[in-house]
Amino acid sequence: MLGSTYSTRSPGPGPAARGASDTDVGGRPLHNTVPDLDRFFRPETVAVVGASDTEGRPNTGITRQLIAWSQRVGARLFPVNPGRETVFDLPCYASVADLPETVDLAVLLVGDPLPVIEQLGEAKVRFAVAFASGFAETGEEGAAAQARLAEVVAASGMRLLGPNTNLNAFEKFREDLTGPAIALITQSGHQGRPLYTLQELGIRISHWAPTGNEADLETADFISYFSEQPEVGAIAAYVEGLKDGRSFTLAADRAARNKVPVVMVKVGRTETGARMAASHTGKLTGSDAVVDAALKQFGVIRVDGLDQLQDTATLLARAKPPTADGVVVYSISGGTGAHFSDLATAAGLDIPLLSDEKQTELHQWIPDYLNVANPIDNGGHPVGDWRGRKIIDAILADPSVGVLICPITGPFPPMSDKLAQDLADAAESTDKLVCVVWGSPLGTEDAYRTTLLGSSRLATFRTFGNCVSAVKAYLDHHRFAAAYRSPFDEAPRTRSSSARKAQALMRAGHQLSEHAAKQMLRAYGIRVPREQLVTSAAGSVRAAGLVGYPVVMKASGAQLGHKTELGLVKIGLTSASQVRDAYRDLTDIARYEGVDLDGILVCQMVERGVEMVVGVTHDPLFGPTVTVGLGGVLVEILADAAVRVPPFSEDTARDMLGELRGHRLLEGVRGAPPADVDALVDVVMRVQRMAMELGGDLSELDINPLMVLPRGQGAVALDALAICR
Repeated sequence: MLGSTYSTRSPGPGPAARGASDTDVGGRPLHNTVPDLDRFFRPETVAVVGASDTEGRPNTGITRQLIAWSQRVGARLFPVNPGRETVFDLPCYASVADLPETVDLAVLLVGDPLPVIEQLGEAKVRFAVAFASGFAETGEEGAAAQARLAEVVAASGMRLLGPNTNLNAFEKFREDLTGPAIALITQSGHQGRPLYTLQELGIRISHWAPTGNEADLETADFISYFSEQPEVGAIAAYVEGLKDGRSFTLAADRAARNKVPVVMVKVGRTETGARMAASHTGKLTGSDAVVDAALKQFGVIRVDGLDQLQDTATLLARAKPPTADGVVVYSISGGTGAHFSDLATAAGLDIPLLSDEKQTELHQWIPDYLNVANPIDNGGHPVGDWRGRKIIDAILADPSVGVLICPITGPFPPMSDKLAQDLADAAESTDKLVCVVWGSPLGTEDAYRTTLLGSSRLATFRTFGNCVSAVKAYLDHHRFAAAYRSPFDEAPRTRSSSARKAQALMRAGHQLSEHAAKQMLRAYGIRVPREQLVTSAAGSVRAAGLVGYPVVMKASGAQLGHKTELGLVKIGLTSASQVRDAYRDLTDIARYEGVDLDGILVCQMVERGVEMVVGVTHDPLFGPTVTVGLGGVLVEILADAAVRVPPFSEDTARDMLGELRGHRLLEGVRGAPPADVDALVDVVMRVQRMAMELGGDLSELDINPLMVLPRGQGAVALDALAICR
């Protein structure tokens, strides 16, 4: 368990407070409005529509729970039920219109919330919760009903949680716990249970938002709100589907600005998971690669399981920022230390060799034949006496060490008891992170239940894997937070003249010819080969002379996709006769295949470089996205690509290249010169501008291959495909 020594934040101004304009060049918002949810979580007045005190009925148990919750938060509760005069001795009202005062929160225990929502809107109720199911999670008919519900809510000015939600927001939270808290967001209430019960281990939980189908209030609203609450140290979320990609990225940006870590289980990595998520909440799960990229861009830490979610969120909420990135593994067994170090190194943690001076110091207490370079093996016996604490203090005193991890694979009293106590005591006297992995399957030992979990500073884990992933997330988060600059602050606000030139070439619902697509690229300053569009054999010879031999000749026509497969590309032509013959061959093939041409392109031949692909696609959740990867004929086979959601920075574009498995090709291999990475990054940024300015009209853009020439020589778009929406 980790304690409460981490200082709380003061909410910082959002982008709107700093005077950012409302929209980017594509008309999309550049900041979100944080919903004022104070009166949702701490209302002064509550109405329960459909309240009951008849034993055995589901509404009775819910009413009883809401009465108890209202008493805890100091709210006045009004039952609403036309068939009763009192409910649990409280006066009951026939309708919302009969309530004696304006209500902050209405909880709807009715099968069809739509008629009640209209009444609530007229009564100026601020918030409502709809438990009813049978909406978007059930299919098209339910989705249509949910859309009607959302329209009525939007018109009323009220905010709605649900439908298809539950009572988790009204749980009893322990008020005796201190320190930064975890705020929960779960689309499935049951999936939040493990984190809620963290309170039994002394971890403070401040809020729980069970978002359900998100007809109105969504995950993004709660991320924005929680990231502004000074008591929240981390946000833990279980998400089945996102309602809107833009609102999510804006909310994640707000959390990143405020340096509040967001840890998330996002289901839908597989087709089966995506299908189940849709059936449960009726959400689009989106392309998982795009979702993953968006999470990464804004520092959201994605984990796979609820156990990882609770361990990682707990560590991030409660631990002080690291003083160094170095991790020392300390154990009583060489095998344990080696095993853990392998896992940590594979995860990307820095396991530095300790200095000769530090090793000499440690050998004062550890036999000379044992390794103390890192991992540190003490052989067992020193932990049982005064030497144990000396060793721990010496490790923590090393300025290269930011994290000390001690895996204890099983109880072996009295040594394990003494080791646990020394670690707990040392953690109290240092600003550095001290982690213990208690590997016993029982978890009933006093050293674990009392010493480790009772510590105000230790981070205690039950598995090696969860410890490694949580520590990695902790170090990564603080590096990210220290360097974070919001891409929305740098996003262009006005359209360029390039956009007007490009839009003049576009035709709704049509694929452009290669010639037209390259004109679009040229409008945005992206280099294309010297080329001419011709309509005769004689013209092709003249063009080749102007372009310069050798040349490439290609058919150009709207709706023409894979030219190579049809034999509509000729390369390496070195003479007038070859050019003349190629023109006749290309036009003959086009006639045979029934392809309409706007002409034949005679192009400069560019050979020496690294073939890349840069493109734009339209994601149903996030809108325009930008992809970069290895290109050429192997693009579909290798599938080596990275994707990001605009807006993003030049540094992010470089990070994309670093993610590619084949990124070393850009550095120069087998005697090839290094490629012009700066020119490649410039193309990516220009394509991003296209995506932002033309995203509403551009369904797909594919520059393949983009030939990245040797360093200092630029990059050339040899082919391009553009499809208009």
